[in-house]
Amino acid sequence: MGCNVCLGRGEIFGYRTQFFRKALCIAGYLFSCGALLLVFYWKPNWDVWANCAPCDLEEADTVLLRATDEFQRYKRKKVMSLNLQHLLDSEKPDLLFSEDQDSVIYRAIARPGLKVRFIQVQKIRYAWDVPGKAFVRVGSLEDSNTCYEIHRKFGDGLTKRQRDLRKLVCGPNAIEIEIQPIWKLLFKEILNPFYVFQAFTLTLWLSQGYYEFATALIILTIISIGLTVYDLRQQSVKLHNLVEEHNKVRVTAWTKHEGGHQSESCHLVPGDILLLEGQKLSLPCDAILLDGSCVVNEGMLTGESVPVTKTPLPQADNVQPWKKHSLEDHRRHVLFCGTEVIQTRPSSKGPARAVVLQTGFNTAKGDLVRSILYPKPLNFRLYKEAFFFMGGMICVAFVGLIYGACVYAHNKRPASQTALMALLLLSGVINPALPAALTTGIVYAQWRLKKRKIFCISPQRINICGQINLVCFDKTGTLTEDGLNLFGVVPCQDASFRPLHSFSSGLLPWGPLCQAMATCHSLLFLEGRIQGDPMDLKMFEGTGWEMEESGSGDPESGAPKTCSVVKPGPKASKAPLGGMAILHQFPFSSSLLRMSVITKELGKDTHGLYMKGAPETVASFCQPMTVPSSFQAELKSFTAQGFRVIALAHKELSLDAADSLRDLDRDEVESGLTFLGLLVLENRLKGETRPVLEELREARIRTVMVTGDNLETAITVGRNSGMIPSGDRVILVEASDPEDPHPASVSWQEMEDTQPCKETKQDPCITIYDKSSSSFHFAMNGKTFQALQKSFSSLLTKILVNGTVFARMSPGQKSSLVEEFQKLDYYVGMCGDGANDCGALKMAYAGISLSEQEASVASPFTSQTPNIQCVPELIREGRASLISSFAVFKYLILYGMTLFLGCALLYWQMQIFGNYQFLLQDGVAMAACLSSKQPLHCHISPHSSPHIPVGLGASDGPNHTCKVLTFLADLAQTGWWKESFKGSAFCSSPCSPGNQSSFPFGDNGAPNGTSAIRNMVVSYENTTLYHLDTLNCCIMAFVFCKGRPFRKPIYSNHIFTCLMSIWLGLCVFILFADIEVIYKGLQLLCIPNLWRGYILIMIVVQFAVAVFVEDALLENRRLWLWIKALLGIRSSSKYRKLQRQMEGEASWPPMNHRDFTEDAKRNRKSKTYINPAYENSEDV
Repeated sequence: MGCNVCLGRGEIFGYRTQFFRKALCIAGYLFSCGALLLVFYWKPNWDVWANCAPCDLEEADTVLLRATDEFQRYKRKKVMSLNLQHLLDSEKPDLLFSEDQDSVIYRAIARPGLKVRFIQVQKIRYAWDVPGKAFVRVGSLEDSNTCYEIHRKFGDGLTKRQRDLRKLVCGPNAIEIEIQPIWKLLFKEILNPFYVFQAFTLTLWLSQGYYEFATALIILTIISIGLTVYDLRQQSVKLHNLVEEHNKVRVTAWTKHEGGHQSESCHLVPGDILLLEGQKLSLPCDAILLDGSCVVNEGMLTGESVPVTKTPLPQADNVQPWKKHSLEDHRRHVLFCGTEVIQTRPSSKGPARAVVLQTGFNTAKGDLVRSILYPKPLNFRLYKEAFFFMGGMICVAFVGLIYGACVYAHNKRPASQTALMALLLLSGVINPALPAALTTGIVYAQWRLKKRKIFCISPQRINICGQINLVCFDKTGTLTEDGLNLFGVVPCQDASFRPLHSFSSGLLPWGPLCQAMATCHSLLFLEGRIQGDPMDLKMFEGTGWEMEESGSGDPESGAPKTCSVVKPGPKASKAPLGGMAILHQFPFSSSLLRMSVITKELGKDTHGLYMKGAPETVASFCQPMTVPSSFQAELKSFTAQGFRVIALAHKELSLDAADSLRDLDRDEVESGLTFLGLLVLENRLKGETRPVLEELREARIRTVMVTGDNLETAITVGRNSGMIPSGDRVILVEASDPEDPHPASVSWQEMEDTQPCKETKQDPCITIYDKSSSSFHFAMNGKTFQALQKSFSSLLTKILVNGTVFARMSPGQKSSLVEEFQKLDYYVGMCGDGANDCGALKMAYAGISLSEQEASVASPFTSQTPNIQCVPELIREGRASLISSFAVFKYLILYGMTLFLGCALLYWQMQIFGNYQFLLQDGVAMAACLSSKQPLHCHISPHSSPHIPVGLGASDGPNHTCKVLTFLADLAQTGWWKESFKGSAFCSSPCSPGNQSSFPFGDNGAPNGTSAIRNMVVSYENTTLYHLDTLNCCIMAFVFCKGRPFRKPIYSNHIFTCLMSIWLGLCVFILFADIEVIYKGLQLLCIPNLWRGYILIMIVVQFAVAVFVEDALLENRRLWLWIKALLGIRSSSKYRKLQRQMEGEASWPPMNHRDFTEDAKRNRKSKTYINPAYENSEDV
């Protein structure tokens, strides 16, 4: 059997269909009346194993895919084949791929048959690589191509035959979402195992004449299925409409030897050349820009509608793949599918050109759509334990099946009746209405969230929110205000800082610093206004300059038509020049932390380069003699106060007219700069930030900051917001990758808390905390996090237990951090504004987006209120919903077991409950479940997340015991009461003679009724157990409807309280009523008042015992903590184990020294220290 791990995180196995096996399976389908086919539908791996024999992947006609995650899910795929002979005719593939023989398509063509074998997995096509013996993805250019090879191979376009061949193998360039037919959605829904079981149960009930409740359940099921199918259909339509326009874009493609031509975007293939000729265009594919430049709106990807400038891929001749040709971000050359081209600038060779990189679902937009179509499965322990518990209940049901069959067989009843009654007992254990009732709490929670303007596209995640114990927050736009305010600039002159110039005192005077602020940005003049990054816009506005549309200036000024021009405005400081042209831009990169521009003074031949970026990065490109010696201290004085600081630098350039700007080496021109100064911007905390973080901390929910901003600024925001409590230490962790001959290293340094003094505005106050303080927090940047992942993986887990601030984090690093926390068994929530947070929002158990952009469409939750107040609200609703699910689950399981025990006891007497008796009991149960809309508590409880002490459903055990004892005591006395009632004056009946005459027992105790069904129902045992069961359904609803700590008291749920009080009053009324119509309708016997009093006493005692067991024992947190401590039971969560390992380690955390890779390996098993700041009671 061939196995190859090649399809993401999965394994693939090869099989070949065998005729004999398939014939046997078809026979099995017929003999089982389709039951075997249904099982194979649920278990596709069984289907493959039954119909096929294992073989090598090269010979397989069917493959079985197995996920390597904890779910180990299987999928069956048919291997399809493409015949290329009609397309190639006499032309050999070697000629078509003479310049690209490393292509996946070339390697996939089998010879001599000229066939391509492929499979389709989650909308992605994988072709069989003949030399490589593996299935590989097609639909994109190979990453192994260098910059030079991309220009050489695809710069002139593809021939028509090459395009046709690639289209046939790769498929059309379309993100096609089929609107699922209603019949198909309905078919998939009704084949759910639960609905199959429900159909079986309802069929049994209808066969026994239980029409009323069965009909009600059928109506409820039809409504439920109808609503589900409607929602699925609506989602399918919305998703189809979202991508429909993508497939209808008209583009201009360039064909080799034929020239440009208009075509539908669905005909594009990887390697095609696109001509971008100035018109606005929604990109239908991912493409690499080869010539010219483009301005695109990447709001679909980043969540922010900020224009981004794309530059052409250089033709550098090196051996590295094009994505790694330099340290720069390759994304600046890529035009992503779904983004909008809003402006193009031609090159000297002609219009802007781009080569198609990826098509269809391989693109950025296709990947986003696939993440919606195929979401990551939830690994929620509640659901897992619920399935295990349901498995146990199924075992109990089969025990009941055997018991019922044995009892009826022993009494020599007909085989048909024996089978029917045994199946009826089996169907009573699990209530068919269980799933509908379980979703009640979720539906109510979703409704309340919607009222708070929090919208959910994945309702099942609401329960998971109740388990969240760690929340990651983005900083800018999430914890702090979106906009930045200019605070001032600190000019640098003669390698020393000058006094701070505040913008509140006026505009910046003319000088190199003003020139840098006016030109070093990515702003564009589009549609009559200046657009771009908000920080760039604030900086530019601070100069008082104005921007003109590209090429709109005076032709005699010498500015090219394709560049932006900035000029002093009427409010700007006087300048000795008419304006400046921005000739070329090296865009900002999250990996480089800088951007620069090449400028030219209008009317002069003077060129210059201006750079801005992270202060540490910019300073490293400057001549050391121009950087002030107090640079670090000055920078720290601002970042420690929470300001955002940007550095600026300048350099004169000598460029000839013949010099091509696009061929300039960035590393060369960005060297030897002169440091100009610091731009200080203010980013205020949102008003809700500090109270919300305080509430989460009091609830013992850990909070973490994940930001792309400066580390010092992030730490200060952490202190000001309360994320780092006053008095706690902050330890800076710095790690570096190995560089020959030095191994990887990590260093530890405690940071001083620098705050501005209130007495003076110049000298900072330094607070030195007590070194014995046991609460500490680790802080690090993205580079350190990545180095720890690569070289100190065992150390990273220990650091994450106390890590609080993660700065300079890229989008990929944010996602990796969330995943690392999840590996430690944290239930992670993520809250971000949608900009660069999409990956982390998808990865988290509960992603909360504060942006409504398309980038956040895959986030489970979206808040229309742009602050973090939504986080505690979501956690509160999650906990209330989770508690409701626990309560409903326990209630319906106990209700099912109550009926099961009652029926089992009656079976021993060859009796059964009547249909109307069942109807009243089921009505009570459904009313209790569907009205459990209990409001949530107004504060997050400091207790841990909702829990079940000894495993799911364990709290039913004592209540089952009480019920069994009650039933047994009842049966022991029922016979005595029956004998006494027949002749004793003491037991005179209050019932009317008509009702007494309906007793079905003769002198010998045998039933003497005229109806066989009535003989099986009417008896003292039946009457007593009916009253006990019905009253028990009412009292247990009150017992399980808990209030504090996660919900409001029971009386606050007015509908539930009134409804259950009415039901309880009705049941007590029936118990003591002497109305013949009611007794005959419910098929009850009239019993003495004293016996009725005994029944009521039994219920009252059982209610008291149930309340005591539920509240004083099973839900007594302190008791379970004491028992766990006594027995030495500890939490099995990985982060808890790490905390226990870290107790008592005096040398942790290491302070003011450096460790190397070898040291880390030797100390891998060393103990570390627990942080009391995150100390929390053990999970019960």
